[in-house]
Amino acid sequence: MGRQDTAASATPTADRAPLAQIGHWIDGAPFARESARSAEVFDPARGAPSGRVLLADAGTVGLAVQAAARAFPSWRETPLPRRARAMFSFREALIARTEELAGAIAGEHGKTLDDARGEIQRGLEMVELACGASSILKGEHSEQVAGGVDVYSVRQPLGVCAGVTPFNFPAMVPLWMIPIALVCGNTFVLKPSERDPSASLLLAEMAAQAGVPPGVLNVVQGDALAVDALLDHPDVEAISFVGSTPIARQIYAKAARAGKRVQALGGAKNHMVVLPDADLAQAADAAVSAAFGSAGQRCMAVSVLVAVGEIADELVRAVAQRAAALRVGPACEQGSEMGPLISPQAAQRVRDCIERGVAAGATLVADGRQVCVPGFEHGFFVGPTIFDHVRQDMEIYEQEVFGPLLSVIRVGTLDQAIELINRNPYGNGAAIFTAGGGAARRFQHEVKAGMVGINVAIPVPVGFYSFGGFGDSLFGDTHVYGPEGFRFYTRGKVSTSRWPSREQTGVRLAFPND
Repeated sequence: MGRQDTAASATPTADRAPLAQIGHWIDGAPFARESARSAEVFDPARGAPSGRVLLADAGTVGLAVQAAARAFPSWRETPLPRRARAMFSFREALIARTEELAGAIAGEHGKTLDDARGEIQRGLEMVELACGASSILKGEHSEQVAGGVDVYSVRQPLGVCAGVTPFNFPAMVPLWMIPIALVCGNTFVLKPSERDPSASLLLAEMAAQAGVPPGVLNVVQGDALAVDALLDHPDVEAISFVGSTPIARQIYAKAARAGKRVQALGGAKNHMVVLPDADLAQAADAAVSAAFGSAGQRCMAVSVLVAVGEIADELVRAVAQRAAALRVGPACEQGSEMGPLISPQAAQRVRDCIERGVAAGATLVADGRQVCVPGFEHGFFVGPTIFDHVRQDMEIYEQEVFGPLLSVIRVGTLDQAIELINRNPYGNGAAIFTAGGGAARRFQHEVKAGMVGINVAIPVPVGFYSFGGFGDSLFGDTHVYGPEGFRFYTRGKVSTSRWPSREQTGVRLAFPND
């Protein structure tokens, strides 16, 4: 889902002005208690620090959880329509401050402003879903299940919930969690990525502006220490995570051992299959858009293009032509289509993957290592990279690169394409491009992936469905947002009632059967 590279930490030098400090949000207000640890936040386009984020220790995390625990009883008792109205107001705040939020995302993540606006719009869908919680959270009632007996069910909030979110979607992924958790009556502690922390504080400020009471939503900046503190805290009832597979596996295991409810979304290796009958131009456009948008730093990015049969040569040429025409540049320049990677470590990791792909014998069709953006020579840029004739035993196929690197694998039949995808340990998303309904139906029925696209390269579901994968892409039994999100953030309770008349008296030791 999102790489968990370690953030660089450094001390400002004497010849550089002190960096702006980025703190936390606890109990309805900014919180910036002096911390022994901090990390630089970079402007990836310039390759220079833009701020310094405080890294929470266990004590700071404890204060945030305490604030959420104090706020929970009152928020739980707040009538559901009032909680929903707060989400309506939160929606209006997000719309009014979209450009401010998009600028913060672009400045710290590096994605283009259009991409940042799109991220916010997809997050807004979750807020709009939460606005309709009154109809979603209705219980059930069965009358006269036995003599004078009725049974009914309700769903109740869990308590303090926490979210650990990745750098690649600093607004959208928190918005997968926060609106649904809050409207269900929970309180929430968010631990965003320390790479691009400012968006999280803007979201908390907007929630307060919308009337969400102090303590209901809290933000603690930090790294693994903060995550461990949330996992260890006895008052945290549930935790949601989006990130890399190794970390997702660890968080799932630790949270489960502690008796917490947990959903942990891991990595991906998304395949896009193109059949010979597909519209070539449409498929090539989609492959380039899905592979290189946000510099490939998306959990649903297409990283493997599976060319079936005789379409391969023509498809690779069309994709290469489109990739060569992409404009790589900073978000601040109009016309930029693809920005930098999040960090120098991320950029170097992708360059190293390219080196290993060449050494393994793959055909390098487009090489992004030498891209140079005038005026931004120190930025963390890697251009669109395409490898053809990739084999399944190559590292560039086996690993989640999480960068602008597209691998092309050639197969002879749809059977081979499905078998290839189903052997991969990841099962996040898969797509097929074809004009044949029979092939498309068979693909969506047989492929082992949680989200399937038919002539849609990035099949991220709309808000009223749920997002999640198979295999090593998901740990836990529920997906995020949509109907499964409401189930995750509530627990069911069933009540059986009887109001007996005077005739219905007497001791009965037998198990009731009427």
